[in-house]
Amino acid sequence: METIFLARHALAVSNASGVASYAAPGEGLTEEGRWQARNLGEILAREEIALGVATELRRTQETLEVALEGRDVPRIVVSDLNEIHFGSFDGGLLSAYREWAGSEAAGLPAPGGGESRAQAAARYAAGLQQVLARTETSALVIGHALAVRYIVDAAEGLIPASLMLAPVGHALPHRLEARQLEVAADLLESWSLVPRFRDSE
Repeated sequence: METIFLARHALAVSNASGVASYAAPGEGLTEEGRWQARNLGEILAREEIALGVATELRRTQETLEVALEGRDVPRIVVSDLNEIHFGSFDGGLLSAYREWAGSEAAGLPAPGGGESRAQAAARYAAGLQQVLARTETSALVIGHALAVRYIVDAAEGLIPASLMLAPVGHALPHRLEARQLEVAADLLESWSLVPRFRDSE
């Protein structure tokens, strides 16, 4: 793998409702989301895309399907890039999870059998390694807000912050080269072992 275009999925029903949604398959895209996914395809129309990557959740798969419409591109699912497990917050308001997360340590799992941010970071690093190991030269990777923020920041040498103060836009691509992805995977894996948030976003 030489280049990936990494994007958050387009607007889903759960996003429009402000609901934390981890469990697969989850709900699909809204009409606005389908428009966003088509726009993503138009943005990348002149780029080589040799592989499509989604998670186990329907919202990423639908985004990929719409964005790559008309292209004969193989597609795979990388479950390590799934949404963070919200535990008992799953199915409730995302704002309640964010309130909890903003005051808790990176290594503390969400109550009710959920994940910690550190566990999610380690998983994202493993997912990146899976993509990097592919023989295709380029890929469109559709993930979730936290994964996109962690990976893009880590590619710039930034460890995670406790909260994403700057929102991750829906269906907006970030171009990352293999070296940046290697840096991101290494940083997230190392950080997950001794997690401590950076001071600010």
